[in-house]
Amino acid sequence: MPTLLLALAVVSTGLYAGFMLIFLTGVMPGLGRLPDDGFVPAMRRVNETVPRGVFLLVFAAIVAFPVAALLVPTEGRTDADRWLIVAALVCSVLNHLVTVAGNIPLNNALAASENTTPPVPDGEVRAAFEARWNRLHLVRTLLVTAAFALLVAAAVD
Repeated sequence: MPTLLLALAVVSTGLYAGFMLIFLTGVMPGLGRLPDDGFVPAMRRVNETVPRGVFLLVFAAIVAFPVAALLVPTEGRTDADRWLIVAALVCSVLNHLVTVAGNIPLNNALAASENTTPPVPDGEVRAAFEARWNRLHLVRTLLVTAAFALLVAAAVD
């Protein structure tokens, strides 16, 4: 069971890190090339689509599986392995904090700007959103990538 839980931690964190990296290196640069009146509605639709089903399951799993791997007693796991898992867990929790305290409020403000009277120009909406969101996304991508590397190190040790 401990090996399975650690493997699930590695897989879920790797999937999430991959998603974040693709968003960082492909999706946002692609959307960034759109004019304001294309970027703003496209980003709104992305933000409506992403936080569902599988995404939320993986979002929870990157914390739940490392916790479970730490809680299940195992022979042969070294203190170094435990500390690697704890460090990965800290990175994943920090990733979630950046998401919840930073990216989600920006996503909510972007969504709310769609229904204002008078309408806020797309250029203003984008200026208040894009650069901050991208900086926060870089931070959380680095955190979850570190979590993945730490879990891999714990698994192969």
